[in-house]
Amino acid sequence: MVRTKRKKQAGFTLIEMLIVVLLLGILAMLIIPQISVSTDDAMLNTLQSNLGSMRNAVELYYHQHAGTYPGANDINGAATADTAAAATAFVQQLTQYTDINGDVSPTKDVTHIYGPYLKSLTLPTNPYNNSTDVLCDTTENDITVRAAGASFVEGWKFYTQTGALIANDDGGHDTL
Repeated sequence: MVRTKRKKQAGFTLIEMLIVVLLLGILAMLIIPQISVSTDDAMLNTLQSNLGSMRNAVELYYHQHAGTYPGANDINGAATADTAAAATAFVQQLTQYTDINGDVSPTKDVTHIYGPYLKSLTLPTNPYNNSTDVLCDTTENDITVRAAGASFVEGWKFYTQTGALIANDDGGHDTL
């Protein structure tokens, strides 16, 4: 009579697998909130940095252009006719060379000696709505009502009369 030995199968039992899955679930519950807080902090820091860079560019433009904010004059140096022209002028006056009146040129010459104020040649992105667009308000001079009627499509909102520049998103970042 030949006896066969049964080999013990290697592997994990169902209980062992359940314990491992349970421990991984507990660890995930502890780690994931920390990651989301870090992401929110990073987005807020990026927003503050981008907003600070743009505000510095606006202030430098203002001082070099005889007290006129970007977007107050169109890209030919004349008074801005509407908000769309103001938004176009705002971007181009900060990213290209300008003369004292805000007339824009892609190259530096004897009259276009100012700028560009933003070296990236584009406006920074608002990380909360991923927009680089700007909404220019050419009529409002009371910045206490600056959030009224916000569309949140544009990343930034600028007031050509007061020079107030805010983040334009629905996260309440217009107070930064």
